[in-house]
Amino acid sequence: MTSPKTVAIVGGGIAGLAAAFALLERSVEAGVPIACTVLESSLSWGGKIVTHRVGDLVTEAGPDSFLSQKPAGLQLIDKLGLTDQLIDTNKTATKACVYSRGRLRELPEGLVLISPGQVGPFLRSGLLSPAGLLRMGMDMVLPASRSAEDESLASFFRRRFGRQAFERMMEPLMAGIYAGDAEQLSIKATFPKFPELERKHGSVIRGMLSTKADTAGLQRVERKRTMFVSLKNGLEDLIAALYRSLTDRGLTLRSGTAVESLRVRSHELGRWTYDVMLSGGGALSVDGLILATPAFVSAELLRPLTPIAGGLLERIPYASTATVAMAYPAAVVGQSVHGFGFVVPRVEQRDLIAATWTSLKWPHRAPADQVLVRCYLGGVGREAVLELDDPSLVARVRAELQRICGLVAEPIYVEVNRWVNAMPQYVLGHLERLDEIERALSRFGGLVLTGSAYRGVGIPDCIRDASMAADRVVRYLSGERVRGRET
Repeated sequence: MTSPKTVAIVGGGIAGLAAAFALLERSVEAGVPIACTVLESSLSWGGKIVTHRVGDLVTEAGPDSFLSQKPAGLQLIDKLGLTDQLIDTNKTATKACVYSRGRLRELPEGLVLISPGQVGPFLRSGLLSPAGLLRMGMDMVLPASRSAEDESLASFFRRRFGRQAFERMMEPLMAGIYAGDAEQLSIKATFPKFPELERKHGSVIRGMLSTKADTAGLQRVERKRTMFVSLKNGLEDLIAALYRSLTDRGLTLRSGTAVESLRVRSHELGRWTYDVMLSGGGALSVDGLILATPAFVSAELLRPLTPIAGGLLERIPYASTATVAMAYPAAVVGQSVHGFGFVVPRVEQRDLIAATWTSLKWPHRAPADQVLVRCYLGGVGREAVLELDDPSLVARVRAELQRICGLVAEPIYVEVNRWVNAMPQYVLGHLERLDEIERALSRFGGLVLTGSAYRGVGIPDCIRDASMAADRVVRYLSGERVRGRET
């Protein structure tokens, strides 16, 4: 009987666990027996996916949902037998608001896709002035850029839609996803479909209209889910299901096990053995290695093997954020609640990035007599507020909610979750840096990076990237010479 190939995965967040799951699938398909060990430095699994259940309250310390339009998340959910636990967002007349010029203003659906029937809602919202709306519509007639150079998110949207639309709509929605500064974020790395629409159609709005027409028939025959979905009892159920599936199928998962360093040796041209040195002593020697750790952690591990890759990884910056969840008696909230929540443009110079009325957006998050809200703070250029201690941070959030929503009641439950250096920033030149990292690592077959630092920060992005990483490792172990990275 052929001895199984050995693989270590460093990092037990969603990317590491999804890589292990995909590794098992690919090894069966390729007929390559694999013995895999997943190493996680902390005592818990799942990374930033953390669900708290306190009485009838369900709060998410990290992400609270994922995009249904990206198939990797739903596919993994289905394979794990969790499809019946998927929930859509609640139905409500008002979806989201923007805090602009001293009050909350409803954000009309469609956003970029402005059709004649949507002009009225935009004008009535006061979010954009008539001049701002007219400038946004100029996208239909402005010539497309001929440059292939990377461009900041801010530069792109100002160029296509004007300053007002960028500052009041695009920046809080899109830069907020990355907790980043739109002046630094790469449009090619964060929202590549927008420049693609500009190149293909000469206008982003025309491109969106064309895309909507092309997909209308498909959406009619498919089970249409809301844009964001979650799990009934919290996203940590995804991690628990992955853990059960992996252990049931014989994988070794070791939490509380930090990796101190890596060594590499070769007894055959193009074939490597990776020695994973564990803190506290001991080592694991494997044929393949997946690093599903933050870029700055991977940088330190890889620097002795390739200083170039280590230096490039270190140049991927990270931002710190915090979430503050609070529950209120529904009777005292009154008119403070409006829609699913709101975002706050950077131009407003507030501490709050956004807030979600969690119990209104999702079913099963709070009892009927309570309202649960989750507030977001920090991010690039807004991190000073995170220096406050927890009571002071909560007081700051409550003051923001009073100013923005008129909510003055005392919360009956409060929790603070801090995420230090947790959000990678895809700054200008990000994709070119990734190509350079691939070239620097190209000589080390079977060594692959994955995670939120590279090609998408969302849960489906991490799952998709992890699956591709697993595929590359299995192909290498089956004897293929894998170069570069398929997209």
